Amino acid sequence: MDIHEITPDYFVAPQIDPDDMAGIVAAGIRTIICNRPDMEIPPSHHAAVMEKAALEAGLAFHILPLTHQNMIPEVIAQQMEHAANNTPVLAYCASGTRCTVAWALGNAAQGEDIDGILAAVTQAGYPLDGLRPTLQAARATGT
Repeated sequence: MDIHEITPDYFVAPQIDPDDMAGIVAAGIRTIICNRPDMEIPPSHHAAVMEKAALEAGLAFHILPLTHQNMIPEVIAQQMEHAANNTPVLAYCASGTRCTVAWALGNAAQGEDIDGILAAVTQAGYPLDGLRPTLQAARATGT
């Protein structure tokens, strides 16, 4: 398990395993957001399997598959809503990048400082400087 801290309340990771739930609980995580579409992974790691393991471990679980095609303001807003409840939250996808981009876009739309957003994600191991114009647009429009 490879967890990266973006903030004390928002963590991201590459694909987790059903057997990771005890370690996730031990790390103090309370909620998991699955951003990985089932079509990318074998049935052993589909969202329903992961949700069952998470719930059995006492974790809250949200399914919000992200792709480049559906990373739109409404979906980003859902991600931010899930991330604001029952923290700390762990979001996962293939590498953690989509979860990080969603967090960055959501925070930019909420008016957060772009330099601070980029510094946080870079420190966590996800340098997204090329996303700056998109973050600036999200901040300017609030979406």
